[in-house]
Amino acid sequence: MSTSGEKQIRYELTHRFAVEDPQFLRSMGQLLGPAIVPGNRVTALQNGDQIFPAMLAAINSAQQSIAFETYIYWSGEIGQKFSDALCERARAGVKVHVMLDWLGTGKIDGKFLAAMQAAGVEVERYHPLRWYNLSRLNNRTHRKLLVVDGRIGFTGGVGIADAWSGHGDTKDHWRDSHYQIEGPAVAQMQAAFGDNWLKIRAKVLFGSAYYPELEQIGRSRAQVFKSSPTEGSESVRLMYLLSIASAAKSIRLQAAYFVPDDLTVETLVTARKRGVTIEIIVPGPHTDSEIVQAASRSRWAALLDAGVQIYEFQPALFHCKVLIVDGVWVSVGSTNFDNRSFRLNDEANLNIYDAVFATEQTAVFEADKSNSRLMTRAEFKNRSLLGKMADTLAGILRQQL
Repeated sequence: MSTSGEKQIRYELTHRFAVEDPQFLRSMGQLLGPAIVPGNRVTALQNGDQIFPAMLAAINSAQQSIAFETYIYWSGEIGQKFSDALCERARAGVKVHVMLDWLGTGKIDGKFLAAMQAAGVEVERYHPLRWYNLSRLNNRTHRKLLVVDGRIGFTGGVGIADAWSGHGDTKDHWRDSHYQIEGPAVAQMQAAFGDNWLKIRAKVLFGSAYYPELEQIGRSRAQVFKSSPTEGSESVRLMYLLSIASAAKSIRLQAAYFVPDDLTVETLVTARKRGVTIEIIVPGPHTDSEIVQAASRSRWAALLDAGVQIYEFQPALFHCKVLIVDGVWVSVGSTNFDNRSFRLNDEANLNIYDAVFATEQTAVFEADKSNSRLMTRAEFKNRSLLGKMADTLAGILRQQL
């Protein structure tokens, strides 16, 4: 379902060049908007015990500005730590801007908001429920962006909540990944935040506090792009489709919510037919949405028939959103592999073109795969009649999931 009335991509993208062909990068840079720029350093952070300390350390080091946009921000110890850190920096004179999705932050303690506002933090709620705003209620900001002094950025899947603390190895906590970036692409992340800040607050963030001169400090070519239905854009869906269509060797996908549309299924099946190995890790027995999990299974038959390997993560809730193609192209960020992320939400992803980084992320993928259970075609076919019916019914609702 499109909220913009614009036409959507309907036809399969053909395999015209490989990911390692220079034309791939030229195409991605032009089609998605921001250029793919060299000289970035990207650090992968796994689970709350690595992610939260790194984010808080960056906030505590801020001297000029903090831009923070998130979908989930709940009450609890983690929420308190972020509130305290943001307040302290605002009182020290740092310009602090916080964008919270109204729906996703429904469990936030009001005292956090009051404390931040009293300290001088500029806080905005994205698309709150109002009688004059009902048409926008289905458009959420699902972006997870933190930019400090315009020099260091973070994105990925983590929510600001106690459920993300720990090592991602227990059934009531999330296995998740987040990414720290330094270098020229941080300016693109700042621009993605500024886009929604302008929409909601009608204020432009500019100047050296937000966009300092950024030198090349790492080996990675990178790009931060945004997608929003209000712009009539299918950027994030296009990125996935072009990445799959350009794969020549392998596709590894970690997807917290995997509900592909017909065209995406067709593109994956076509990739398998030309010999691409495809492995997908999805949530297993621990999930926060059984209906999404059922809708996901309603899309598996053609994939399993084509030889796609689907693994269900066993130890914990699973929230990773990582695509690795041909051991060189990696996409991470807030985007889920479903219609809501493709067409309804505001999203932002970080793309990295770096064989060394991709190799490191492949090792993480393999570790998660070792904690996952492979779904065989025979097992899938022989699941209960009730289960098949539930999957089919959930699949009918997939455009809103």
